Amino acid sequence: MDGSRIRRALRVLGFLALVTALALAVQHWGYRAALTDMSRRGAADLALASDRLTGELQRYRQLSVLTARHPYLAPRLTGPDAGRAEALLRQTADMTGALDIVLLDTEGREIAAAGRVTRRRDAGTPWFERAMDGALGVAHLSSRRYGRRVFFFAAPIFSPDGPVIGAVLVITDVEAIEASWRGDRPALFFTDDADRVFVSNRSELVGRSDLGLVSRHHTAGHEIWRMRAGPYLPERGLHLTQPLPVIGLRGEALLDTAPARRIALLQAAAAAALCLAFGALLFLATVRRRTLARANARLEERVARRTVALQAVNANLQREVAERAAAEARLRRAQADLVQAGKLSALGQMSAGISHELNQPLMAIRSFAENAETFLARGNPEAAGRNLGRISELARRMGRIIRNLRAFARQESEAMVDVDLIAVVEAALEMAGARARQAEVEILWTPPAAPVLVRGGEVRLQQVVLNLVGNAIDAMEGREAKRLAIDIAQGGDRVRLIVRDSGPGISAPDRIFDPFYTTKEVGASEGMGLGLSISYGLVQSFGGAIRGRNHEDGGAEFTVELDRARASEAA
Repeated sequence: MDGSRIRRALRVLGFLALVTALALAVQHWGYRAALTDMSRRGAADLALASDRLTGELQRYRQLSVLTARHPYLAPRLTGPDAGRAEALLRQTADMTGALDIVLLDTEGREIAAAGRVTRRRDAGTPWFERAMDGALGVAHLSSRRYGRRVFFFAAPIFSPDGPVIGAVLVITDVEAIEASWRGDRPALFFTDDADRVFVSNRSELVGRSDLGLVSRHHTAGHEIWRMRAGPYLPERGLHLTQPLPVIGLRGEALLDTAPARRIALLQAAAAAALCLAFGALLFLATVRRRTLARANARLEERVARRTVALQAVNANLQREVAERAAAEARLRRAQADLVQAGKLSALGQMSAGISHELNQPLMAIRSFAENAETFLARGNPEAAGRNLGRISELARRMGRIIRNLRAFARQESEAMVDVDLIAVVEAALEMAGARARQAEVEILWTPPAAPVLVRGGEVRLQQVVLNLVGNAIDAMEGREAKRLAIDIAQGGDRVRLIVRDSGPGISAPDRIFDPFYTTKEVGASEGMGLGLSISYGLVQSFGGAIRGRNHEDGGAEFTVELDRARASEAA
């Protein structure tokens, strides 16, 4: 028992040591990553501040060059000019914000100035000597004359013959430049070759060469300073530098590393917390393993009993599914037989008219054949040829009627295809034409010029149109005006076929698609009220819709709405 406790304690201590090592590693790498990110952002801030300082000074640099070229200044060095040079210098200083602009001769004496002219000579100064050599002199210093830090820009003035005859000295107030960004983060300062701070956004650093540096070291390639420089500078800071040879300074930045240390510490704490939580869960899982094993044994026994019961239920469900599948198959066969019976019933109703349609061309063919024999016997082959042409046309007409009847009578089982709705209507009218003429029905039908392609089955769609036409003819029986209007409307993704008659209308529009519902008198026809019900099912199978209503001007109107064919959409 004691040995077991000791092993358990050793495992816990080993786990805690591993967690501590992992947390320290996470802190180390997190600190390095945070320093890298801080260095990248600090370098961008330092570059921005450096560009800002050099950009401000560049204005005065260019000002000195442009002012030196002004035509008022050279004459002033050689003689009086009625004060034009002094006025120019004052106006330029006022407009540009320069602290002062001074005109110097070759001896370094002040000839004119925007402010007060003094007897001080600049001869021997580096900036003046550089200007006398024909170049631009640049310098920075703390001026006793102006009582502040300034930048000097000395530009040479050339005579028309070429030699330097003087210089223009533009003095810039550094404090005016740094006033707008004093106190910003991070701490920025610009030092000269003597490591003395000349420009900074921390006023306590200006003029100092000793920044209170205690020690410095490198971490992951970054220089870290440890300082005691007052409350406005970090005790530990990331030191960044950027040379600025254009203005003779070096830009430096100090970024407080406390946020990086906090981030690294938080990451280490989070890693330790996750490891401890994982260890606690692992310990709890180990403790509960035996309890779960016993519960699992009881559960397996219960599952085994439940499995036997479920197998029995599953067997019953499989038998029910098989019975339902057989019933659905019988229902589909019954529906197909019903559709076929409806087509044959329609053919039966049209049989007398179809017989007349076929008998009439046969009688005409016989008459034209006898006449052709007579014309040939008389030696008139042209008339005989015309009769033979009429016989051929009548034969084509009979073939077309028989072909439509055969296509309509067959049992279609193909999937939906692109069907020309105009051809479907034409075929249906051709089959019902004799019946319509016998009933003295005027058919108003003007087909569109271009084919109208819809999704459906050609034969089944013919049956729908033939049912609507046949019902309309039956409905107009006994009416004085018998007109059947058929129209096709197109719009969007749907095509509408509209069939309207001049009959008495629909007595119960909500029930017209119910099976075995009919408005025909008993004995008036052989209809059983299944035509519209079959048509409703066929249109639904095409993904379309069929509606019936009473028209405002009288009569019934049926609308068949079908999807436009994909081929017509692509076109």
